[in-house]
Amino acid sequence: MAPGTYTFEIVADTLPDGVSVQAAVEREVVAGRANTVIFSFGEVRTASNVSFGEKLIRTTVDGLRFGLVIAIAGVGLSLIYGTTGLTNFAHGEMVTLGAVAAWVINTSFGVPLIPATILAIFVGIGIGLLTNGIVWKPLRKRKTGLIAQLVVSIGLAISLRYLILIFFSDRAEPFDDYQGQVEKNWGPIALTDANAIVMIVSLVVLVGVALLLQKTRIGKAMRAVSDNRDLAASSGINVERVIMFVWGLGGGLAALGGVLFGISELGGRVQWEMGFKLLLLMFAGITLGGLGTAYGALLGCVIVGLLVQLSTLIINPDLKYIGGLLVLIVILVVRPQGILGSRQRIG
Repeated sequence: MAPGTYTFEIVADTLPDGVSVQAAVEREVVAGRANTVIFSFGEVRTASNVSFGEKLIRTTVDGLRFGLVIAIAGVGLSLIYGTTGLTNFAHGEMVTLGAVAAWVINTSFGVPLIPATILAIFVGIGIGLLTNGIVWKPLRKRKTGLIAQLVVSIGLAISLRYLILIFFSDRAEPFDDYQGQVEKNWGPIALTDANAIVMIVSLVVLVGVALLLQKTRIGKAMRAVSDNRDLAASSGINVERVIMFVWGLGGGLAALGGVLFGISELGGRVQWEMGFKLLLLMFAGITLGGLGTAYGALLGCVIVGLLVQLSTLIINPDLKYIGGLLVLIVILVVRPQGILGSRQRIG
């Protein structure tokens, strides 16, 4: 089929009894990429016959889902800041690398997406440990200043982003699974199976991280290093080992966040700059909640997700990410330590 604009339709006489199809679909066919045509069967509810209250409930649930995804990726970034003081601008690329790893395992090796995601998490852990060992640990040993480390993280982020572009693709590439999901209605709430799974997985993982921080020895050591690194070291805690664990945990969570973001926000696709798009919202969330605090990151990211999605009731959905920037500016002006942060941590 030659590139161009085509009208696609299904012959009504070929459908089973009692099944109807909506009007014909017009699509532009582009060479060199997958061209998908989706038909709606049965009654279609348009925006004009959905009440504002129902739309508000659906958007709130969607915002909660989006906030949980941001939290999955952002908690690791907050923990890294809390234990090292580093504002890691390369964390967005760790999100992208995790999603790309899952895509490669899923599409090239035929592994279903769920086990592919588990393998991608291990890839993310490896990337976190590798970057810490090669880049950040030597810089800490040389007592490099945090501003210089921040500049290094920006350079690392740009390098990784364009390496992904070179070796991956400049187009959005789909996973083999979870394509063409259909929303299911539970009263006023409408969710696809994929989005329901995303919310459940996010909640389970975040509860697991909370239990790790509260109940385990390494979790208590992480909180101690985050509160006062020198005091933790003087009390016998191996600070470098804790930091290494945090980098591995942050890399694994970033990889999982990348896959969940691709499934829920990008229609089951992976983009080469998806982590960069999510980075601003992660920073907004952890700044709102309190830099360096895991619980603050969770709370702040959920609030940012809700604000971003609820803003679509007022503004064009294409502009919704601007809300993350506005939240970041307002919090830095009004309460720079965040909701759960302390003035001592910032000042």
